[in-house]
Amino acid sequence: MIQSLLEDFLNLIYPRTCMACGNTLFRHEEVICSHCLIHLPKTFYHKDPKNPLLSLFWGKIPIEMVSSFYFYNKGNKVQNLIHQLKYNKQPEIGVYLGKRYGVFLKKSECFRHVNLIIPVPLHHSKQKIRGYNQAEMIAKGLSESMDIPYDYTSFIRSSETETQTKKTKLERWENVKNKFKVEEVDKLKNQHILLVDDVITTGSTLEACAQVLLEVEGVKISMVSMAAAHR
Repeated sequence: MIQSLLEDFLNLIYPRTCMACGNTLFRHEEVICSHCLIHLPKTFYHKDPKNPLLSLFWGKIPIEMVSSFYFYNKGNKVQNLIHQLKYNKQPEIGVYLGKRYGVFLKKSECFRHVNLIIPVPLHHSKQKIRGYNQAEMIAKGLSESMDIPYDYTSFIRSSETETQTKKTKLERWENVKNKFKVEEVDKLKNQHILLVDDVITTGSTLEACAQVLLEVEGVKISMVSMAAAHR
């Protein structure tokens, strides 16, 4: 009773707000309000083994499956969430949404054989500035709800890259190719890896990562992101 009253009092002074719309959260809500959770535009690609994201990688690299939680459009609430996750020091958004998406993926036949989760790595200099890797926060949440370990040390970004924003598809590829490296090969052998990023646009970053990981003996690759451009 006393704790509940204290929480109510603190919420009056420092109201908890929805990271998507800015409205005050009710006591039972966490990070994102119930209204936004219901209405954020889900792709349901995890149910579709022929979803449009797969076409990004046709003829380039062999992947098992690719999916994304939400559609990303300029100005929508999903863009707001991704922006806050990446630039406004709100890592809890990634963990929370990762947990929620993991519940869906765990029930999906398409992701049943995944046994290791790896986030797309940030270069250490950029991670030092940001304070965390947003893809790792998503991977952490996925790991918890899917009950699958995640590994953020065996695969690294070996050199810094420029932001991909406003680059063409070719420029994005030139920016990320040959920028990733496997540090601990034995840990990755014969694993079905779930490669995790925040947003899929052209797929260049995920393709560059997968090319390197697929050089490891027995590796299979599936991919997910929190958001993807509407196709």
